[in-house]
Amino acid sequence: MWYNTKATEILGIQYPIMQGPFGGNLSSVQLVAAVSNAGGLGGYGAYTLSPQEIIDIDKQIKAATNKSYNINLWVSDTDAPGGTVTDEQYEQAKQLFKPYFDEAGIPLPEKPAPFKSRFGNQVEVILDIKPKVFSFMFGVPSADILEQCRKLGIVTAGAATTLDEAIFLEAAGVDMIIASGFEAGGHRPSFLAPAEASTTGTFVLLQLIREKVKTPVIAAGGIANGKGVAAALALGASAAQIGTAFLACDESNALPIHRQMLFSDVAKYTTLSRAFTGRLGRGLTSRVAKEMIGNEKQFLPFPLQTTFMSPLRKAAIEQEKWDMILFWGGQIAPILKHTKAKELMQAIIEETTTYFSSI
Repeated sequence: MWYNTKATEILGIQYPIMQGPFGGNLSSVQLVAAVSNAGGLGGYGAYTLSPQEIIDIDKQIKAATNKSYNINLWVSDTDAPGGTVTDEQYEQAKQLFKPYFDEAGIPLPEKPAPFKSRFGNQVEVILDIKPKVFSFMFGVPSADILEQCRKLGIVTAGAATTLDEAIFLEAAGVDMIIASGFEAGGHRPSFLAPAEASTTGTFVLLQLIREKVKTPVIAAGGIANGKGVAAALALGASAAQIGTAFLACDESNALPIHRQMLFSDVAKYTTLSRAFTGRLGRGLTSRVAKEMIGNEKQFLPFPLQTTFMSPLRKAAIEQEKWDMILFWGGQIAPILKHTKAKELMQAIIEETTTYFSSI
């Protein structure tokens, strides 16, 4: 059967369908459990969480499902040298974004406090709680961490946005590679070159990687239904990772307005922008994203830009100024149909089965 792939064998799941792990508080225990209980692999994005919060979330997931699930972290979680910026850099960002803060009627924030990487402490927790799958973005953990995962039976999956990154991940010895095409919503998880250079589509990237790499590949970006899964498998993927379609489900932790917009005409237009976090990410086109194109050198580095923009996001939500927010979403959003994760999983499985049965 179509669902008997290397990925289902490695991951211990019934269907080669993975739910994209959303960062920024968009993941939920309910969504992870719904996908895993339906035979796929639920995923939780934990890069913003403290070690204790990861432990707590993991307990809740284990209580909600006895199936395999994935916890995702960011290997590189800061672009700021020394975790901070100069006063001059901060003043530049302030002047650039001041009109939006004025429009929202709120003061400009103080310079963000220095940021210290959390990855080292977070990964220690991963080794303690032992999820079935540990996926990561923006780099590769040390050889020692990967070796400990192997010994503990934790499956490792790293994200690649280019062929070079996939080759690098294979050389490091990861169990699976997630080929992230530029159609995908959310951040571009590039780590060997600037994210702006990672503009290869999912199905081209998948074929390039399959030509040069033996590690099983998971296709991610621009997949939202059974035909997309079938296409990925036909091109050599061992599984498909689906983000935007699951983000739009009621079980995700996205704001109701965010989910509504993913089903609206607004979803026809997406933009890659650094304006909101300092790292390049795809979301539904907003006024701020459009107006800030060309000003990237004046943004603060990740995650200080996120901290800086946080009060504006909060005020924009309260005042319903949706064009000041970049709601994450991929290019595939206009074809979304399902608002329940279980129904979405059933539809994907039925559509993929129908497609392969008709060949």
